Amino acid sequence: MPTLYHHPMSSASRFVRLILAEYGYQADLIEEQTWEKRRDFLALNPAGTLPVYVDDSMRALCGASVISEYLDETHGVLKRDRRLLAEDPFQRAEIRRLTEWFMQKMENDVTKPLARERVYKLQMTSDQGGGAPDSKILRTARANIRQHMRYLTWLAGSRQWLAGERMSYADLAAAASVSILDYLGEIEWAEAPVVKEWYQRLKSRPSFRPMLTERVRGLTPVSHYADLDF
Repeated sequence: MPTLYHHPMSSASRFVRLILAEYGYQADLIEEQTWEKRRDFLALNPAGTLPVYVDDSMRALCGASVISEYLDETHGVLKRDRRLLAEDPFQRAEIRRLTEWFMQKMENDVTKPLARERVYKLQMTSDQGGGAPDSKILRTARANIRQHMRYLTWLAGSRQWLAGERMSYADLAAAASVSILDYLGEIEWAEAPVVKEWYQRLKSRPSFRPMLTERVRGLTPVSHYADLDF
């Protein structure tokens, strides 16, 4: 069986896990603490980043964009109306644009700094960069949430799904990031009812269930995290 090296608070890892689940494809999950810089993991991915997907032939694919394209080409093309990348070239470009927005811009603006300050640093030693959260980084990331929630509100309010008429990689990429922020209690849902309705649709899918039951050591999620009717 293929193996996915991941971390539960990595949005890129969650994105790939959602793709695998939507396509009904199983993989063994190995939680990786990238700050430990394990030699065996670096042999798979010298960049030391997540996720890393190792297929049945022990070939490693590194990074969410690379893995998602591989899964589309090997599995998505067989799914017809359940394919997560559109067949129309322009529509595929829009899906890729939004996927990049959430996996890169939102990741760098919001998800990554909050996860690092509130989760990773609690699990790191002082030599690895652990310690108390940086209040300035937290303030900046929290201010950036508003911009991204406004954009999500526009997308979810003007389209059936974020990139068009069908659910796509764009929705899974956004939901991967939003789910981490929701776990941490960083989203004021009363201020984003349109995004809340969209997220409820994603959150209710079978592909989401395993992540909703997971807990990060030493950090309990907000009470509504696993509630499909929050």
